Amino acid sequence: MTDPTIVFVCWGNICRSPMAEIVARAYAERDEVTGVAFASAGVSAEEEGNPIDPRAVAALQRAGYEATDHRARRIAADEAKDASLLIGMEQIHLDRMRQLVPGLDDLYLLNDFNPDADPGEEMADPWYGPDEAFDDTLKAIEAAMPEIIKRARELGE
Repeated sequence: MTDPTIVFVCWGNICRSPMAEIVARAYAERDEVTGVAFASAGVSAEEEGNPIDPRAVAALQRAGYEATDHRARRIAADEAKDASLLIGMEQIHLDRMRQLVPGLDDLYLLNDFNPDADPGEEMADPWYGPDEAFDDTLKAIEAAMPEIIKRARELGE
């Protein structure tokens, strides 16, 4: 039997979702959360095979995270169906996953876990903004992470 999986999803899988995956792994390791896996994917194939955006890598490294050799990929129907928890960045990501696999539940926006965000608030795509937007994205991801790690611990028990 495989570990429960939390999958972070954004458009192209080159900035927000891989950043969330990297932060989640770091928090889980720090908090000794085991028995759960973390992954990230996009709802689009347009960036497939591309590395994480260098601005995202820079923001992660400035904050002390180790950026990986991540390659963008599109989420597959089986992966979405088998995920224990799917966390999108915008409503369109959740809608696309529901189109991919009708009847999916356990779909959330990342900011649903962020106590500083309003319920249902989407996370803006930093790709379209200045370099500092990636630092803001990272801060929002980190704000949501305690609650996500709490859920991960429950899933891994």
